Amino acid sequence: MIRAMLLAGSILTATPLAAQDHSSHGDKPSAQPEIDHCAMGHVPPEKCPPKDEPQPAPEPEMDHCAMGHLPPEQCPPKDRQEEDKPTAGGMAGMDHGSHGGITDKSVPGAAPEEAIPARAFDGPRHAADAIWGREAMEPSREQLARENGGMTTGMVLIERLEARIATDGGEHGYVWDVQGWYGGDIDRFVLKTEGEGGFGGELEDAEIQALYSRAIGPFFDLQAGVRFDPEPDSRTHLVVGVQGLAPYMFHVDGALFLSHRGNLTARVEAEYDQKITQRLILQPRIEAEFAAQDIPEREIGAGVTKIEPGLRLRYEIAPEFAPYAGIEYEAKVGETADISRANGAEPDGLKAVVGLRAWF
Repeated sequence: MIRAMLLAGSILTATPLAAQDHSSHGDKPSAQPEIDHCAMGHVPPEKCPPKDEPQPAPEPEMDHCAMGHLPPEQCPPKDRQEEDKPTAGGMAGMDHGSHGGITDKSVPGAAPEEAIPARAFDGPRHAADAIWGREAMEPSREQLARENGGMTTGMVLIERLEARIATDGGEHGYVWDVQGWYGGDIDRFVLKTEGEGGFGGELEDAEIQALYSRAIGPFFDLQAGVRFDPEPDSRTHLVVGVQGLAPYMFHVDGALFLSHRGNLTARVEAEYDQKITQRLILQPRIEAEFAAQDIPEREIGAGVTKIEPGLRLRYEIAPEFAPYAGIEYEAKVGETADISRANGAEPDGLKAVVGLRAWF
């Protein structure tokens, strides 16, 4: 009985194993499909066989009128446009691939860059008024205009506050050149003062200018006002000049002066800031003065009267505080130099300068 049961169990176990197909176990593996190295980019194009690919169909002409690229007067009547519009079922056939390539405004018939579509003027002038009301939004608009170009601000710039040490045995002295302004981006009140003198001596030259400044461009202001000279003799001038930033980042300040005695003079200053590092700045500077006629009481002759080229190297401890050192050559020229020699004075000299530039 037990032998019969063991025999039956062995037969049942062997039956599914016998049903498996082991005929392929001894066969060689089938060949792998050949890899197309040209299609995968593994082989240079010149080593691949030519491909007979069909050329892409030309893109359909775009409807610039429907897209708002052309002014209305250059478009056909709307009934013709309606006939050309695709139906909902035909939207799938539209080619949108060229929409991202519309960058060439030189295409004949294309709208210029400054063209504004008419739909840009649809709706209220101030959309927020429709929600909050004009009375609530008007103060916010006034504040926005005031903070973006309409602010009133001021500044004081000490351009030069320096001691001059004569290298040729002449007199040592000092110079100041300060200006400040108060106002907005367009209209300002400008106050300038400069002068020089000798240590332990009298004040040689001094002037104060009160000017109205008006922006005449992005980089230049037109200035007009009065100038008062307390030294070397009391004198009043009318002033007309320009101040701003010339091409190549040259700071320029030029003015004409007409005194109450009828004397016409002029002065031009130019300087350039060359950064050596973020804090170390080399500044070439030149100043020239002119006179339309002789001014005997000031020992000035007609023509170019004085030229002062200089070079200053400053270190910005902070942008608002920068000590400097340098040299400056001061020379009276022309008839003014002849007058200086006749009075027993040297018309030119080289000076070492040490000073401070600051603003607040």
